[in-house]
Parts: sequence; structure tokens; C-alpha cells
Amino acid sequence: MKLITTTKDLDIIIARIMEVEASKQGFVTVDTEFVRESTYYPKLCLIQIGGSEESILVDPLANGIDLSSLFDLMRNSRIVKVFHAARQDLEIFYYLMNEIPSPIFDTQIAAMVCGYGESVGYEALVNDIAKTVIDKSARYSNWIQRPLTTKQLKYALSDVIHLRVIYEKLLEILEKEERVSWIEEEMNILAAQKTYQVQEGDLWKKIKPLRTDPAYLVRLQKLAAYRECEAQKANCPRARMIRDEVIAYAALASVKRPEDLEDVIKRFQKGLGERVIKGMFVELNEASLVPQDLWPKLPAKPASFNNLGTSVDLLRVLLKAKSIEHRVAEKLIATTPDLEKIAALSN
Repeated sequence: MKLITTTKDLDIIIARIMEVEASKQGFVTVDTEFVRESTYYPKLCLIQIGGSEESILVDPLANGIDLSSLFDLMRNSRIVKVFHAARQDLEIFYYLMNEIPSPIFDTQIAAMVCGYGESVGYEALVNDIAKTVIDKSARYSNWIQRPLTTKQLKYALSDVIHLRVIYEKLLEILEKEERVSWIEEEMNILAAQKTYQVQEGDLWKKIKPLRTDPAYLVRLQKLAAYRECEAQKANCPRARMIRDEVIAYAALASVKRPEDLEDVIKRFQKGLGERVIKGMFVELNEASLVPQDLWPKLPAKPASFNNLGTSVDLLRVLLKAKSIEHRVAEKLIATTPDLEKIAALSN
């Protein structure tokens, strides 16, 4: 079990894998190990690739290694890239490649129409389909440290080896029961670049507002976007850069000087630098210049949605029954907003 640490070795092995898999329009399984606790962007620590004839471990932290050939594999249209719970892995590749690997397949999504419910874990699929048990002791180990232990490498490699078995079985079920098209919408969302692009104008929606009037919300919007830019520049988690409470209360403030804003902020977070506080002050002033027709608003439910509790509850029971009958996760059939719309129409 060799850890690839040089560009030369990587190029040779990737070329070999691509030749084998592309010749039969095959697939490779992909997994990554990364850490993100103290950074805005995930720090990639290990890449695992599982091919039909060989599986490899790649050290992206190795000095001087160039991952270009691996990115070529990710782009190869004749080779399916198989992930489990792909969202975070694909986000990492998007940051590195500025594009999404293609084509892709997510076994967690596929499992949703094969009787495994919503968000089934990888371990459950390994137990049920690959008929083996994972040694989880290395899962939350230190993936930045070098050298990696033999236990870590074995655990990481086993992930992509078992994933090949899982993919083949799930694909067999999908094709046999003619359900491949049932997961296309979810797969397309994963494959869309906008899924991984930050929409700065919508970031305020992740913060619990203290008021609902648009004049307050536009200030909240400007401060949330400012925090995101600062967190990206500093490669710092957004909540560590500026806490949600600071943004929510700062948006309430009517201040004429940065010093007045600082008095508000220090009640909730100490240590914010003068530059950041001045930046927030500027954003609050700019918010006052936004035309009122561009102010954000909280979505309001139509009046017809009121007093639908009983109807929605009955629809949830029916949804659950159909989900069990057809072995499809409920969220792929209908969401709560869908049920509310159905109930409103029926009334």
C-alpha cells in the first residue's frame, strides 16, 4: 500500500487507470480526507481513487506534487466518478479545479430510491451490500499529520474499495427497476457549479433576524455579505470572523461613528479589529443608499396556507405510506412546502 507523493508517480498511475477505465467506459470511486475546523476553505489532506484493477492514495500535501493528471481523470467524460455523500468532496474539487468532476454518481442519492431512506450512511451500505464491517477508529484521526499511520491508510483505501461494490449493486437495482431517471434531478444539482458558489445576497437568510422590516433586513444583508468576504480573505470560518449575534444586533444600530458601533459589538464579541469594525460601519451606511425596491423581504406564506395543519398532517401520513410502499425517501416525493401547496389547492 503505497502513498503517492510525487508528480511522476501520480502521472504514471493516473494514465494507467484512465486507459483501463476509459476503454470500457468504466468508473472510479473517489473519496477525500480533509479538515475544516479552523479555516473557511477545506484543507485537503488525502485523495483516494478506486479503479477496477488498482486503487491508490494520493498525498496532496506532498511537497511539489502537481495534481493536474488527477484533475484530467476528474474531467474524463468516459469515466464515471462515484462518491458517497458527494457534496463536500465536490466542493473541494470545485475550489481546486474551478469546475465540477464529470460525470458523477452519488451512492447516497441512489440509495434513496433503493429502499435505504434519506441520507443513509456509508457504513450502513457497507454492512448491507458489501457484507463487511468498517474499522472506524481512524475516521476522526489527524489527517494533517505526516507520516500518516498504516491504520489511517488502510481505512482510507478501504472506503473506495467497498464503494465499488456498493455502486455496482445500486446501479443494478436502479436499472432493473427502471429508476435511474428518478435521481437525475438530485444528481444535476450536485453537478451544477452554482451549488458551490456563494450567493452573497442570500447569506442574510442564514442569520436569525431580530426584526422583519425590510429596512433592517437590508442592513443585515450588507453585513452578512461583508462578513463572507472577510472570512474568505482571511480563510477563517465565518462565525469565527464575526458572530451571527454581532451582525444581527449591529444591523439594529443607528450609529454615526465607528466608535458607536464598537460599543454595540463588544457586548457580543471581543477582539474585533478596528479595520473590521470600520468596514461594518461603511456597509451600514451603504445599506441606507440601496433603493427600497431592492430591499430584501422575508417570504410570506399565502393566506390560503393558514389553518392547513390537519390537512398537511394527513398528507404526511399518506406520504410516509407511499414512501414505504415504493421504497423511496420521502424528500424525493414531496417536501413540506409541496404538501402545503397541495393542501391549499384541495381546500
